[in-house]
Amino acid sequence: MQQGAGGVNGKVCVITGAGQGIGEALALHLAARGARVVVAEMNAVRGADVAARIKAAGHEAIAVETDVTDARSVDALAACVRNTYGPVAALINNARWSGLVPTPVTELADEDWRRALDVNVTGAFNCIRALAPDMIAAGWGRIVNMSSSTIRLPPPRPYVHYITSKAALVGMTHALARELGGHGITVNAVLAGSVETGVQRHLSSEERERRVKATQSVPQVITPGDLVGAVLFLCSNEAAMITGQSLAVDGGLTFC
Repeated sequence: MQQGAGGVNGKVCVITGAGQGIGEALALHLAARGARVVVAEMNAVRGADVAARIKAAGHEAIAVETDVTDARSVDALAACVRNTYGPVAALINNARWSGLVPTPVTELADEDWRRALDVNVTGAFNCIRALAPDMIAAGWGRIVNMSSSTIRLPPPRPYVHYITSKAALVGMTHALARELGGHGITVNAVLAGSVETGVQRHLSSEERERRVKATQSVPQVITPGDLVGAVLFLCSNEAAMITGQSLAVDGGLTFC
């Protein structure tokens, strides 16, 4: 069963962590291209603001307060989406733990290790488990897991918890691409580079710009909007034969 023409027009797209940064950019751009966007966001105020801006622009969106680490919260998300829009066609697992700080492995607290895995890995698993049945029933679906190019080239700062969790997402992508492919569902990962999201970082903007120019093939700071094209393509009919892949959007920092 094919859903719509190319792109995301008319498709129900769930984006986790869509209240700011990358998720916000994806929500705004996908809605502008005709998707019925579900802003799944733990921060209810931010989620509602993004959905309101989408609707003010004449597009379709709802915000659902969601904690991806809580299976019951994700099940409630799935039920809300079905009751509002019907079955989900595309899921973008973008939610990430924003409290991450570089920490040597010998000093890493248990709760920080667990939190990175809970949000980045278990959160994606919870969403796929809850929403994949819609895709299986339809015989069509797109899942995009937002990972990081740090799994290919770790930064000099100690981020073992973050890098491990993002690498696990790629393993999940491979396993589910094989498992779900027979149902017309593709599962891919986008490996984002160092994206300027507006969230406070441990490097100043000047330091980040110097690093970008020194390490990326394209010496320009990456913005959330730079990830939109890759996600749109992977959610389209034109990407039907692309699955289990990891597409780096990192300005040529890494090469596979």
